[in-house]
Amino acid sequence: MWLGSWVVTNDMRPNLVHWGYAVWCSGTFSMLERNARSERVAHKDLNFTEEILSATSFSRQLAEQMTLAKAYVIIAKEHNNLHLAWELSLKIRNCQLLLSKAAMRGEPITFEEAESIIRSLSSLIFKAQEAHYDIATTIMTMKSHIQALEERANAATVQSTVFGQLAAEALPKSLHCVNVKLTADWLKKQFLQELADEERNSPRLMDNNLYHFCIFSDNVLATSVVVNSTVSNADHPKQLVFHIVTNGVNYGAIQAWFLNNDFKGSTIEVRNIEEFSWLNGSYAPIVKQLLDPNSRAYYFGGDQDLKVEPKLRNPKYLSLLNHLRFYIPEIYPQLEKVVFLDDDVVVQKDLTPLFSLDLHGNVNGAVETCLEAFHRYYKYLNFSNSIISSKFDPQTCGWAFGMNVFDLIAWRKANVTARYHYWQEQNADGTLWKLGTLPAGLLTFYGLTEPLDRRWHVLGLGYDLNIDNRLIESAAVIHFNGNMKPWLKLAIGRLFMRSSTFLNSQSVMIT
Repeated sequence: MWLGSWVVTNDMRPNLVHWGYAVWCSGTFSMLERNARSERVAHKDLNFTEEILSATSFSRQLAEQMTLAKAYVIIAKEHNNLHLAWELSLKIRNCQLLLSKAAMRGEPITFEEAESIIRSLSSLIFKAQEAHYDIATTIMTMKSHIQALEERANAATVQSTVFGQLAAEALPKSLHCVNVKLTADWLKKQFLQELADEERNSPRLMDNNLYHFCIFSDNVLATSVVVNSTVSNADHPKQLVFHIVTNGVNYGAIQAWFLNNDFKGSTIEVRNIEEFSWLNGSYAPIVKQLLDPNSRAYYFGGDQDLKVEPKLRNPKYLSLLNHLRFYIPEIYPQLEKVVFLDDDVVVQKDLTPLFSLDLHGNVNGAVETCLEAFHRYYKYLNFSNSIISSKFDPQTCGWAFGMNVFDLIAWRKANVTARYHYWQEQNADGTLWKLGTLPAGLLTFYGLTEPLDRRWHVLGLGYDLNIDNRLIESAAVIHFNGNMKPWLKLAIGRLFMRSSTFLNSQSVMIT
């Protein structure tokens, strides 16, 4: 073997390897020491991910040596060299401790901190190399361990998905306690019920010169954030009217919350979905489907875990509240135009200009979501079924629920609710789409949707960790769609304050 002008014989190989490894370590130290001072300056605001990926950082040097050392720990144990395995494990723990400290303090690792660990670990790695373990055995050992790690990683991924979905569905204890306190308050204080009756008879609820918003939710604090953020950013909050519908369990709590707090003079109506006696199985196909025991068993049966996507087992998909958006003209027959808001949005700008937008005769004003390929019709609908493929283009751009402008005059004229009923009946067996309101909405409002400027409604704050801050800042409404809701511990940290800010002024009830 030739190395420059040197001739290397077989008996010189161990020394050459030792010499080469020492030169590599020495060269690395020299390079890293030269860059140590500049690295401290560059990492004033340390991003540890960038630090550990930097070719000139001690963090990366430690991480790479630690990875190699872990491999030799396994091989040493396989060859019963327990002392070497123990020494390597000790140095690995030292590496992990130093990396952890650097991440916690937000500063890069210095040359002085890293030198002794890297030198001692380099020496141990060379000792492992000198042991001349059989290469074939080493490769087979590493392959078996890699396969085992891959299986564990796959199992952990599945488990994480299931646990994440359970966490997203669960009601936090603090929120449950707030509901209980508010319900007790509603039942004890007769004047609250009298005040609610007065609010229900307010002529403002039917005044089309005001700005009307609809929210359908069973979450007290989430609804409060939507209302509070909307009025806080409105130029004329007293001209805003909120129509809230909830279920019987949470009706008292939501009434007590909004009657006990002032929202800058805006009008707030809270109704119980159980009041709508006309919304029954003989009129609404969705009610018949939601009450069907076979449907509920399919999506919530214990033996269906492998057949149904975890997100489709979320109770919201079997909640009638989630489908009330298709009955707004029936619920509010006197209104002409409304803005529908989901309970997981936060409003950042005045929304009243939405009411003056020209929808060009369309029923639904919505932000399109087809910048990503997976938000086109084929993603949500079963185009292998001729009922769908004969009427729709799979590449048609999708849009989002969460912030929608509905022209109720155009809605009634086009008899949109009847279209919704038609598609629900066609999907009685669940072959056209899975559970959820968006697929039904895409069909119902097909050809009746006016695209809005993207800045009106920015989505993804409940799942996208890398969403652009500039996009968030420019948005009128930000939407926490996904499992990382702001009222859960799963919430994305840097986005949490955008929601909690609008709860502070009402926090007197949260004790």
